[in-house]
Amino acid sequence: MKIISINAGSSSLKFTLFEMNDESVIASGVFERIGCEGSCYTIKYNGQKITQDVELSNHTDAVNILLDKLLALEIIKSFDDIKGVGHRIVHGGNKYSKSVFVTDEVINDIDEFKNFAPLHNPAHVLGIKAFKEVLPNVPMVVVFDTAFHQTMDEVTYLYPVPYSWYTEYGVRKYGAHGTSHRFITNSVKELLGTDKFKLISCHIGNGGSITAIEDMKCVDTSMGFTPLAGIMMGTRSGDVDPSIIPYVMEKDGKNASEVIDDLNKNSGIYGLSGISHDLRDIVKECEAGNERAILAKDKYVRRIVDYISSYYALLEGCDIIVFTAGVGENNSYIRKEICEKLKCFGIEINEQANNTRGETCKISTESSKVDVYVIPTNEELMIARDTLELIKNNR
Repeated sequence: MKIISINAGSSSLKFTLFEMNDESVIASGVFERIGCEGSCYTIKYNGQKITQDVELSNHTDAVNILLDKLLALEIIKSFDDIKGVGHRIVHGGNKYSKSVFVTDEVINDIDEFKNFAPLHNPAHVLGIKAFKEVLPNVPMVVVFDTAFHQTMDEVTYLYPVPYSWYTEYGVRKYGAHGTSHRFITNSVKELLGTDKFKLISCHIGNGGSITAIEDMKCVDTSMGFTPLAGIMMGTRSGDVDPSIIPYVMEKDGKNASEVIDDLNKNSGIYGLSGISHDLRDIVKECEAGNERAILAKDKYVRRIVDYISSYYALLEGCDIIVFTAGVGENNSYIRKEICEKLKCFGIEINEQANNTRGETCKISTESSKVDVYVIPTNEELMIARDTLELIKNNR
């Protein structure tokens, strides 16, 4: 059974087509600069890569061209080969704790939650409507990044602010990267052969979040009302004193939105280093003795260690720590730096095992009191799995 996973952005559309009989990737790619000049697409399949400039006025154009190319390249024989479409949705508010079929009500809800994710949810709606127009009879499922975190209790998800902010405006911790953390949780279950474990999942890439998980359920997570909260990231500040915002507004003559934009796009690793948001660049500069790069790296590592340490206490111990996403899967230097600062918990790293990239591997020693693993995440596959499960259960 072929299922396609979709991640629609405001001017992009990423896809992965799976054969779910063995969960293999048939094709993947991205349509970029939708509605802008210089629009193009890239499709990868069967060891080949096709890139072409093409006019993309809207998401429907992208979907039409995508499906036509899948036919022309004989990746599928007909549209009937596609048995389901799964859509990644960043924010489902506090209403959705699991994946659901697309209905008019669901689409309206996603649009209603756009204030929580203004750069994402409107784009997701465009993607859903584009596929419904082209494949009106194919079952479609939405998978919410916030859903996994709905098991947090009130003490965790409520902020110490006027309670009416929560009841009237929905101000609370929602978290993000839930689809990735859920994939890691399921992977750990398969790895350990049990669903009873205490896990700290570290999704660290250009964006990043740390999640405390007990017995397959989220207990706490570092991102909050928006993805700006939590650890320091590539260009995001993570947690800061909110009084900074009016102070900088007064000093720079900026409005609140402009300061928030700076915290989202000009802060984090990039803001402190003045060099790059990419940790590969930062590590090179650290090795060359660049003091700003070293400062950014040290602050980044400390913020991650702070959250891991906090969640270790919250969980009253930990069975396994997992590193995933771009940095977590591929940057042995940062993993080592983090784990060395966790020695007080009895964590020991096998340096030879830690010299790994993009593959599942235990990187802790046999004497380490906590197992530490690298596990590549696969949000697209998680979306396809949810889509398949709902379709099967609805037959």
